[in-house]
Order: sequence, then C-alpha cells, then structure tokens
Amino acid sequence: MSKKKSPSMDEWLREAKADENAARCGMFLFHNGVVRESAKAQVRSGVTDTPAVTGMNFAYDAVKVDAAIADALAMPGIFLVKVWLNEGMLAVGDDIMFVLVGGDIRPHVIDALQALVGEIKNHCVMEQEIY
Repeated sequence: MSKKKSPSMDEWLREAKADENAARCGMFLFHNGVVRESAKAQVRSGVTDTPAVTGMNFAYDAVKVDAAIADALAMPGIFLVKVWLNEGMLAVGDDIMFVLVGGDIRPHVIDALQALVGEIKNHCVMEQEIY
C-alpha cells in the first residue's frame, strides 16, 4: 500500500469555518505529525545509539480512530474534529497525520487535541520505523 496525498490545511479551515458549529468555536488547532529521522527510542527515552530512521511502515485501525474522534467530540467545549491518517511506506518528512480540533476556548481545544493525538498514537496506529 502506498502513501496517500496529504490534505490541504487551508481547505480544512475553510470547511471548518463554514460548518454549522463554527459560530460556537473560538479556536481551531491543528496537529501535523511527520516522519522524523530520529528514532522514537532516542527522542522519547534518550537512547543514544539508535541508527537514523529512513522511513516508516504506517497503518491504522479505522474503527478505533472513529471511536477516538467520538470521544474527543464528547469533551467539554469541542464542536469540530477532523482527522486524516496516511498509510503505507512513508519516507522521512512525509506526513503521518493531520488533526484539526475546533472548540470554544483555548484550554478545551488544547486538552482535546492532546488527548486525541495521544489516543491515536497509543491505541489506533501501527508504526514500524525503518533504519
């Protein structure tokens, strides 16, 4: 399976501002995860002898992602959530995911984005770094 074409954040924002819930949103926040050269073990755990990442095999469970989106939409003050996930063999610099959260106030939106991205990364995706 090959990687997908990344969405336009400008288009996502235009769509979000045209959404029926847009008037309830005082903030929209994006996350764009990309494949990095440094290994997860290096940046998360401080392991220093890891080779450089040259790519990543990436997949996800759509049912789990849908459940994570529903959970984020149930959070206080959250009125809009959009998620795009890539798939297949990705190279360093390729987009892994885009997430957009819209809500009433900054703390609600930041908390929802952090919770949603964490849930996706920890429970919905399969990542295999290639060295």
